Amino acid sequence: MLLDSALRLFSRQGYRATTVRDIAEDAGVSTGNLYHHFPDKEAIFRTLLDEYREITMSSRFPIMRALTTGVFPENLEALGFATRECVRQFRSYMALHYVDVIEFDGTHIRNFYSDLAQRFADAVRDGEGGLATNLRRTVSPISALLVATRLFISYFQLEILLGVPAPFGKDSGQVVHEIADMLRHGMTE
Repeated sequence: MLLDSALRLFSRQGYRATTVRDIAEDAGVSTGNLYHHFPDKEAIFRTLLDEYREITMSSRFPIMRALTTGVFPENLEALGFATRECVRQFRSYMALHYVDVIEFDGTHIRNFYSDLAQRFADAVRDGEGGLATNLRRTVSPISALLVATRLFISYFQLEILLGVPAPFGKDSGQVVHEIADMLRHGMTE
């Protein structure tokens, strides 16, 4: 309950504009009770970021399901639609990354991204899916996976998290197919 309230408030108001009292009131607990569980406001913020990191590595996270059940890059469309679902389901957590960049100069987010390549490699290795062997020999499969995922996340964060309707001027399903096609075949003839 405390973390749900903190997530809602931090993601909407930011870190500095949210007080411990705001979180306690929203959660329906006393400030003293909140301090019984967390030593300070930043501990709550860090806990939420740690919680999100754990979610992103679990089968609860649609991107992880796409990575562990399909073969990349054959599953680019599935990865794109899984990304859309991630942004829909976890938009409040994703907003915390923006809050961290603005209010903490990215201090906490560095931990999230520092070993992302290894986490993706582990997920693909441990899942039932895998990486295709038909990539150009000069292309790192994990780097390709990170680029594809980042493209989809950037698009859907624009559309869903930041509320930009049809940022590419077309339906998001069409955009997923176009991005997948460009990643597979390039942009020039």
